Amino acid sequence: MALPNPVYAIYERLLRRQLAGRPVPRHVGVMCDGNRRWARASGSGDVSFGHRAGADRIEDVLRWSRDAGVEVVTLWLLSTDNLSRPAAELDPLLRIIEKLVSDLSTDRAGWRITLVGALDLLPPETAHVLKAAAERTSGRRGLAVNIAVGYGGRQEIADAVRSLLHEHAAAGTSIEELAEVLDVDHIAEHLYTRGQPDPDLVIRTSGEQRMSGFLLWQSAHSEFYFCEAYWPDFRRIDFLRALRAYADRHRRFGS
Repeated sequence: MALPNPVYAIYERLLRRQLAGRPVPRHVGVMCDGNRRWARASGSGDVSFGHRAGADRIEDVLRWSRDAGVEVVTLWLLSTDNLSRPAAELDPLLRIIEKLVSDLSTDRAGWRITLVGALDLLPPETAHVLKAAAERTSGRRGLAVNIAVGYGGRQEIADAVRSLLHEHAAAGTSIEELAEVLDVDHIAEHLYTRGQPDPDLVIRTSGEQRMSGFLLWQSAHSEFYFCEAYWPDFRRIDFLRALRAYADRHRRFGS
């Protein structure tokens, strides 16, 4: 249930005071889940209504992240599994994502966009729009925003291993020689997010409590926060609660 505005403002100030001087995640992964269920709960028979509402929430979350001192945000917008949805749903969703990423690439927005996913699985026109948007932001120094489209964790690891094998084959390294020296860092260097810190915090909306393969490799030591709100209803206080939960935890890194 939404809080009345004065109460909401008071609670937000309280959360901010609780976060002052406490650890902030460098990298936050966000599973933007629940758009379709939000649309149905709103009485709409058109799931695109939910996807559009979800897209409208993205820039808010990026601003909240920047203001909190987060350096990298990864947004999972479309999984490899979603690519098998009926064209009547998938095509409008792709148009919404194209517009969103194009809007995020404007000078006004100031974000630095990296595409995270198997772009070769996307329709060529969608891949072209997304690549062009990301290229427009390549020289910026603002918040790094990873757009995960056509993304699957297993697909990413398979692509990383494939890229690693091609690299060593081109250098004349045999499979036997590679097997002798192969370690986790070799694979990490070929992930979609190479060169970036692993996510400290992963947020999933909609009440689901599973990772579904999101940043499967990178999230080995991440903290997780599951929020009941559907993605279009995700509020600043929900984000601040996630940061508070992160700050309250003693990170053990697998130990």
